[in-house]
Amino acid sequence: MGRADLQLHSDLGDGLSSLEQILDAAERARLDVIALTDHDDVRGAFTLRDIAARRNSPVEVVTGVEITTRSGHLLGLWIEDDIPMFCPLAEAVARIHRAGGLAIVPHPLSYLTFSVGEGALRQLARYGDERMIDAIELRNPSWAGRVRVRRAVWLNANVLGIAETGSSDAHHCDLVGTCWTEFPGSTGVELRRAIADRVTVPDGRGWSVREHLDGAAKQQWRSMVREPWKRARQRMTGSKR
Repeated sequence: MGRADLQLHSDLGDGLSSLEQILDAAERARLDVIALTDHDDVRGAFTLRDIAARRNSPVEVVTGVEITTRSGHLLGLWIEDDIPMFCPLAEAVARIHRAGGLAIVPHPLSYLTFSVGEGALRQLARYGDERMIDAIELRNPSWAGRVRVRRAVWLNANVLGIAETGSSDAHHCDLVGTCWTEFPGSTGVELRRAIADRVTVPDGRGWSVREHLDGAAKQQWRSMVREPWKRARQRMTGSKR
């Protein structure tokens, strides 16, 4: 069984660690596949993929982004372009699929971070077409990721019926690989097939109080002040710098 961490954040966004530090941590954790998912900006994932290729890393990097939809955050994996911020959830999922990617809902139902709620997920299930998500994150080590996990597990078992994933949602390299997705195989292609076949297994551990608080003030400043201002400026000017 391979292991993949499908939600990581770098200091190009609201994370605290560089791309090199993230890859180092993934190698130490003996992960097979990782996805960099900075908020609303896929470019860092390209750079991390290039770094891994140059040093012949045993860790495969798939491109990813955490999209801010009107209904909450959404992971888009295996895509090459950004999805517009604040578009409707169903539209964001459809855009991901048309771009050849997969859509995963992170930290579902959580009221401690901007998350997709039960009503929105039930609506996607009723559509039953390209607007349906591919997987739901049911193992996340943070308090925000664990607060409604029992309800999310029930919802998937009884309503959604999609693949289950685990991710560390790490904003610091020391936390990379604390939660992960197990899958048959070891490559990105095999991971993607496992998600489609719904045979992935989320696993990992929760963070301690110390791990939650380490660097929390700086990370929250980046998340709540620097990054929203940067993205607002980009929207006004059309610049990606």
